[in-house]
Amino acid sequence: MSTSAQRRTGRLLTGAAMSLAVVLSACSSNSGSGESDGRDGSESGAASARSDSGSSAARSTSSSAPGAGSPEVVATGLEAPWSIAFFGQTMLVSERDSGRILEVSAGRDVREVGQIEDASASGEAGLHGLAVDDDRLYAFFAAGTENRIVRFDILGEAGELSLSEEETILDGLPTANFHNGGRLAFGPDGLLYATLGDTGDRDSAQDEKALSGKILRMTPDGDIPADNPFGDSLVFSMGHRNPQGIGWDDEGTMYASEFGQDTWDELNVIDAGGNYGWPEVEGIAEDSGPADDGGSGDGSGDFIDPVQQWSPDEASPSGLAVTDESILIAGLRGERLHQVPLDDLSASNELWAGEHGRLRDVVEAPNGSLLVLTNNTDGRGEPGPDDDRLLRFTP
Repeated sequence: MSTSAQRRTGRLLTGAAMSLAVVLSACSSNSGSGESDGRDGSESGAASARSDSGSSAARSTSSSAPGAGSPEVVATGLEAPWSIAFFGQTMLVSERDSGRILEVSAGRDVREVGQIEDASASGEAGLHGLAVDDDRLYAFFAAGTENRIVRFDILGEAGELSLSEEETILDGLPTANFHNGGRLAFGPDGLLYATLGDTGDRDSAQDEKALSGKILRMTPDGDIPADNPFGDSLVFSMGHRNPQGIGWDDEGTMYASEFGQDTWDELNVIDAGGNYGWPEVEGIAEDSGPADDGGSGDGSGDFIDPVQQWSPDEASPSGLAVTDESILIAGLRGERLHQVPLDDLSASNELWAGEHGRLRDVVEAPNGSLLVLTNNTDGRGEPGPDDDRLLRFTP
């Protein structure tokens, strides 16, 4: 799939607009508000301040779809769960604050298989993404003054799994109490991808030499692939604020969901070497006209537009799953799933709006069903008596 139709000339935020953005960022950094600069969690209900301004004209607002109305409850009592990964038919779930890794069997039994002692929970930071490659489990977590990626051998049989001693494959990554990214996934090329937010350093997202504000690509051993787009660098794409969901379709096209600041959250098609504009642009840029050198009229350079954007109160996107027909994106403040058909990336449908609270991750199981983690016990939601939960439905 070519992304030339999505490439636009970026618009530099200048003057009063840029000053306002800097002030808002400074306020959020001081407050440690996290995922969405003080706007995530400021309202408990998804529909309490919903705005459809700037939304795609093709968007439907239905809140259910066949099979999605009454999900099966697979597990309850989870504590700020963050990520789901599959080892065969067995689910492995990370808990952000406790640092625990849980095994959820096909029979719904939940047991701890390990705990990352070095994971430091503060604000949004803690244990984040999991990914499985054959019989190895990879984990992304904050460890004091750095983010780190480690791996374990998965030992034993389903229902009795355990983990080997951890092996660090990448350390020294920038960290902060917010904008850590944290998603891990293996691509169709067999390489490991990791998302890393700007960790509060906005300008680093436009610095090719910095790893923050980027999507990273590495070998399973943490080395730099020879064909990475920025030479001897882990950077695969840049200009990201806080990407938290990544996935690929059957043709190998990569997608990522991203937290915006106050205006637009995004769904992006990811190109190797692509620049997605943060902090120069948030959401779809207004074309100010080409300059003589082929760049934008204000000299800001080319950025890649998102294929979808949503106001933060209806999204705050986290995990993402790509099925044969659509992309599903879990929303935190939006408390809903956004469903985007692969054959029309400008369209969008909403599932479960306000029905299950904050949604952190969505993954496709080997049998084609979809698993969703709620995230109401992370300090920003309003947990029910059995939260947090792992839900299953078949679209």
